Amino acid sequence: MQLVFSDAQYWEEFLPLTFTRPVAEMRCGILKFSERWQKILENTEISFFTESYLQKKYPEPEKKESLFLVTNFLPTENVIQQIKDLKLGEALVYEDELIAAKINMDGFSLHQIEKMTDIKEELVFFKKPADLFTYNQRAIDFDFDLLTKDRVSQELSSTNGFLGDKNDLFIEEGAQIEFSTLNTKTGKIYIGKNAEVMEGCHLRGPIALCEESKFNLGAKIYGATTVGPHSKVGGEVSNIIIFGYSNKGHDGFIGNSVIGEWCNFGADSNSSNMKNNYGNVRLWNYRRKAFEDTGLQFAGLIMGDHSKTAINTQLNTGTVVGVASNIFKEGFPPNLVENFSWGGFKDDEKFKLDKAYEVAERAMARRKVVLTDNDKAILKHIFDEY
Repeated sequence: MQLVFSDAQYWEEFLPLTFTRPVAEMRCGILKFSERWQKILENTEISFFTESYLQKKYPEPEKKESLFLVTNFLPTENVIQQIKDLKLGEALVYEDELIAAKINMDGFSLHQIEKMTDIKEELVFFKKPADLFTYNQRAIDFDFDLLTKDRVSQELSSTNGFLGDKNDLFIEEGAQIEFSTLNTKTGKIYIGKNAEVMEGCHLRGPIALCEESKFNLGAKIYGATTVGPHSKVGGEVSNIIIFGYSNKGHDGFIGNSVIGEWCNFGADSNSSNMKNNYGNVRLWNYRRKAFEDTGLQFAGLIMGDHSKTAINTQLNTGTVVGVASNIFKEGFPPNLVENFSWGGFKDDEKFKLDKAYEVAERAMARRKVVLTDNDKAILKHIFDEY
């Protein structure tokens, strides 16, 4: 059965994170939404119903009977079973929004649906960027149970200090942890395959350090934090998500934030996550073209893919940075840094597209990843249209 991951009405709400990917390819907890659903439904035949300029990289659905899914929520066991039991022409609805349907993608139309069932129980639903870090502990707990059930963790080296229940710690094959402290009293800790926790680190769960990623010497990591694959984190972080392939390798603080892929923070870059007046933080909403109250006292940075900060960069509470932006000028940049900004300030010139390709190619080559023609086409579309 083909799984069709739909952006539904949420793609624009998650900008700038979704400029370069469908909603299903965002990471929260340990896994991407797409990976989580493949694991839940034991199905690897996937396609995406997303923006047209993304479809060359993320394959369109084949015209056949499929399970159509909105992916950005955590299901209960009951809802999982309801999804598995759907018959052709049936759908599930949550808060007046369709979230799952068994339909034929040949002549796709929601008019095919003959029966809709309302889900009454409360679900953890991710509707905007701040929800990713706000509900990250719930996602880590969900993924931890999903990935570690009936499996045995690698042993924690005796050089480390440990507090909590060992059942809340899982270390994958090849991971290295020496002379650090780990505390699972406040949440589960998952250390991915071939990941490394260098000497002197302090981890206070819930934390997910994904495959091939590193906590640098002396890092202080507060949960709920997710560091996606092939990333490096140093200094101090609290309740952040890094999708993957990004570096915050040096001293400096980032809290209550979501960072895309291929980003890099210069030494001693800092992001404030609380206003001096303790008021609610506002974040830019691309759909409504306005700053909106998050209802949160703590909200730091939302950063799109391929963006960079120079050394000693200071970011205000509630800053949104677009795709392929370079922030290097003196002083606090504005709370909205545009895509391809060269400097980080309003009305700065744009980073030239060919130069942006060059930087991306060099950064990706360090991880043995190729910037494809499809990747270039996506960046060009963002450069031209946004």
